[in-house]
This record gives sequence, C-alpha cells and structure tokens, in this order.
Amino acid sequence: MATPSSGTKKRAWPAIILVVATLLLAVFVIRELDRTPRTDDAYVYADTIDVVPEVNGRIVEMAVRDNQAVKQGDLLFRIDPRPYQDALTRGQASLIALDRQIELTQRTVNAQQYNAQSVRAAVERARAAAGQAADTLHRMEPLLSHGYVSAEDVDRARTAQRATQAELSAAQLQAQQAAAAVSGVDALVAQRAVVMAEIAIAELNLEYATVRAPFDGRIVSLKTSTGQFATALKPVFTLIDTRHWYVVANFRETELKGIRTGTPATVYLLSDTGQRFRGSVDSISYGIAPDEAGLALPGGLPRIQRTLNWVHVSQRFPVKIRVDSPNPDLFRLGTSAVAVLEPGRGNDGERH
Repeated sequence: MATPSSGTKKRAWPAIILVVATLLLAVFVIRELDRTPRTDDAYVYADTIDVVPEVNGRIVEMAVRDNQAVKQGDLLFRIDPRPYQDALTRGQASLIALDRQIELTQRTVNAQQYNAQSVRAAVERARAAAGQAADTLHRMEPLLSHGYVSAEDVDRARTAQRATQAELSAAQLQAQQAAAAVSGVDALVAQRAVVMAEIAIAELNLEYATVRAPFDGRIVSLKTSTGQFATALKPVFTLIDTRHWYVVANFRETELKGIRTGTPATVYLLSDTGQRFRGSVDSISYGIAPDEAGLALPGGLPRIQRTLNWVHVSQRFPVKIRVDSPNPDLFRLGTSAVAVLEPGRGNDGERH
C-alpha cells in the first residue's frame, strides 16, 4: 500500500520535469536570439528622388501614369519646347548674321591696312624728296655770293624745298589718318563668343524640356497631367529607385555586437510571410535622435521611440540590409518586414 509521501513525490515529478524543460527551452531560445538576433521593427526602403523640371513651361505630354514601372531613358514628360526652340533659332540666326558682318568687316580692315601701307610708302617718298630739295638748297646758297648761281635759281630751290616739306607734312598727316582708320574685328569676335554662349544655353534648355528616367524605377505621387504649368525645381512626382531594395531593421544596441557590414541576413515581408529573401548588412547607423527633452536634435537623424518609460530600455539603431533578389511585385516602400541576422556566418566584411 502506497504511503501519502510517495504519492506526493510521484505527482511532483511531472512538475519538476516541466520546470526543467522550460528552463532549458528558455536557455536555448536566449542562445539562439544571441546567435541570430531578429526584429519585426523593420520596413522596406529604397532610394527616391523628386523628379523636377529644370525649365518652366506647360506640360504637353505626360508619358507615364501613377505607380508605373519605368526603365532608364524612358520618356517621363515633355514641356512645351517652342519657346526654347525659338530662342535657339534666334541665336543661330544671330550667329550667321554676325559671321557675315565679321567677314565684311575683315575685308574692310584688309583694304584699310593696304591703304595705310600705301600712304606710308608715300610718306617715305615725300621724305626723300624733301631731303633732296633741302640738300640742293644748302649746296646752292654758298654759290650765290660767288656768282656761280643766280638769285632766281636759289629762290626756285627754296620754293622746291618748302613745297617738298609741305608734301611730307601732308603725307604724314594722311598716314596718321589711315592708321586711325584701321579698325579690327576684336569687338565682333567677342560678341560672337556671347552669341555662342546664348546658343549653348538655348540648346541646354531645349534638352531640359524633355524629362527622361535617370534609372529603372517606379512612379509614385503623380498628381498632375497634360496641360499643367510646370515650374522649374518644383517636383512633379517621385521616382523610386527599384534597382536596389533594402530592409531597415531597428536592433537593440545590445544586439549590435558582432554585426558588421556583410553579415548575412534573412528577411520576409508581412504582406507575404511565405517568401524568404536573402541579403546582407549594408551599413549600421551611427546616430539617432535622442528622446530626452532639452537635447538638440541634429537634422536628418532617425528618431526611434522607446516603448517603455519607467525602466531603462536599450536604444535601437537602424541596420540597413541590402536584399539580394527582391520580388519586384512584392517590395513596396515602407512595407513592414521581419529581419533575422546571422553574425556567425560570413563575417568577412569590414567592421562598420
């Protein structure tokens, strides 16, 4: 016959076994969490740009629709090119007219230079004639007192000397005038450079009137259509860069030990938990905005709210995971995700 104490011991064994199993399971789970930290505080991320026109004008063609996928180089929209085409045509016409003017002016300059050379030659001839007349007068004047020449001969020599001197002065004045009349084409050439710059700006503006996709992406936030007046540097819509998809996962600071750039990761999205995607850590954030009041908040830092206020809670830092082969139909910007890191595998990357 069993005693009450033996019956109590038999009933206690299952409870003891359950407690031990629970403790072992807890130890196993904790070790696994340390080895493969995971979080459901994660979301899908991709780089985005605001698509803005660089010139003003009315949209005459909208080639895309909201949420459409586009390839690099695809036409997004076109702004009325006529004002910029007219500016280009006007600049090209001004260049042609200016080239004609430079050509004609150069011919005139060549003629002026030839005339100036001729006048300089006439000055030399006048100078030679004046020198010869002066020499003749100097030789004849001493001979007058000896009666070798007549006074009339000396007077004619003096008249010839004064005449040649006057011709020399007139030729020199004409040479100065001819030299002053020679004008170059430097001013026109400088004006041509200005026109060329205007043509280049007109060509660039005409190119800007057609907006194309800079990379493979997806259109979002498109809220306009053909006929809308587009203002330069004002966004028309947003373009998501679908070439690279990431999952940004917020891990506790106590879990960051051993996590490096290149650490393997597995992610899945809550929109379809049956699909798993491999990836690796791209980077780990080095700053977040603090919650404490009175502290300055540096612009642009991520802000992650703590869930408990009455105990000290480990801060969380964003870990950016690059997904290797994302499903383009499943990945959407901001989708909730779950990320599991595997620090024990592939930690050959450089510590970030």
